[in-house]
Amino acid sequence: MAVVIHWFRRDFRLTDNTALNLALASGAQVIPLYLQSEWRGAHRWTGAKRQRFLVGCLESLDANLRAIGGRLIVRRGDAVTELGRLVRETGAEAIYVNRDPDPFGRRVEERLKMAVAEWGIRLVDCKDAVMHERNEVLTGSGEPYKVFTPYSKNWLKLEFAAPGQRCSRIAVPESVASEPLPTLADWGLVEEGNILPAGEKAARERLKHFLSEGLASYHLRRDSPADTGISRLSQDLRFGLLSIREVVQRCRAAGAGTGGEKYLAELIWREFYMQILWHFPEVLTHEFNPKYRGMEWPGSAANFQRWCEGQTGFPIVDAGMRELRQTGFMHNRVRMITAMFLTKDLHVDWRMGESWFMQHLVDGEMASNNGGWQWSAGTGADAAPYFRIQNPWTQTQRYDPEGHYIKRWVPELQNVAAVRLCRQPNEGDRLASGYPEPMVNHAYERERTLELFQIAAVDSR
Repeated sequence: MAVVIHWFRRDFRLTDNTALNLALASGAQVIPLYLQSEWRGAHRWTGAKRQRFLVGCLESLDANLRAIGGRLIVRRGDAVTELGRLVRETGAEAIYVNRDPDPFGRRVEERLKMAVAEWGIRLVDCKDAVMHERNEVLTGSGEPYKVFTPYSKNWLKLEFAAPGQRCSRIAVPESVASEPLPTLADWGLVEEGNILPAGEKAARERLKHFLSEGLASYHLRRDSPADTGISRLSQDLRFGLLSIREVVQRCRAAGAGTGGEKYLAELIWREFYMQILWHFPEVLTHEFNPKYRGMEWPGSAANFQRWCEGQTGFPIVDAGMRELRQTGFMHNRVRMITAMFLTKDLHVDWRMGESWFMQHLVDGEMASNNGGWQWSAGTGADAAPYFRIQNPWTQTQRYDPEGHYIKRWVPELQNVAAVRLCRQPNEGDRLASGYPEPMVNHAYERERTLELFQIAAVDSR
């Protein structure tokens, strides 16, 4: 019987998995494979919380495969080298894989394409992580969009693929050896944070809850960080526990009106940023807007550290940073507030904040994280203009007026009147014993930011 390999990368599900379904439809015996990286210790793009979620996803995937007669094969090392070794061991005729939207995965795919030509086998790579990818949403002149609104309108005009079936049976030869399932210790990491349950079943339960309890009112509740009206599906899309096709179809079928439309727009933002990263991979190291490349970011390492620790004296900023450290999650509105505070109030390079978020976010999606940071910094695609600088105090008044979110994560402020959390204290005034004074004056730093951007714009001419 012919043998093929399905390489799981960020598609840890048996339901509507494009490459897996194609592999099964080929009639060959399918070997489900996960390739574990060998880095250890600190990593710029991930950390213990997201790797712990990954471990949970793999444990769930292996259990699901065993329930239908199979098992997950784990190998460790360089992806192309290990795939070649498995091909030789099994006589596999093809490798099936869903394409990775980030540049690092793209490089591996390019290496693999050259390798399979030498091995004399097929590589079947599929669109799966997005509804519309890469060159499918372009301007009339065939160029990638740099502004969200026209991209969104074009995106909505394209045909939406329907979800595929669930894998119901798979068998793996006993002769195929496997390493043990990964643990955090493999990467030299230790447990931290209280993260959401991982795995396809948990993700499907979150989707069910959101459809019934959150979607219809999403547009009304999405900006309130103390509310529970958000989807909490971002990590499930990041790891492919849910397919984007199923999420879009079920949200549209729910008939949720404005709430459904607003949530769909957020899914489009996700694909907009993936398209930006695909066409302009330099955004990971450079400002998207060339006008601000080489711009000065004079913020200090000490101030960056206080931001990381949630000790800035700005309650909503500190609440967000503490939520992130404790749970691997931060509400999207607060992500904007904390990012803009770091770049516009503390004048710290956005790349430092981008990396910190990636190291702590369970849902850390390279494209969305970069897009959000460059938007907040005023340097990105369709970014907030540099002169649009969010005031943390008025943001608190608007989105957490009763202080419920702040007091959940900053217990020092539990007994402080909510009205005091919405305005900057006078110099020397503390909101509570043991809580720091605001480290900067927002009004002053706003003017300094305007000067820095104006100097950068002049220097770029």
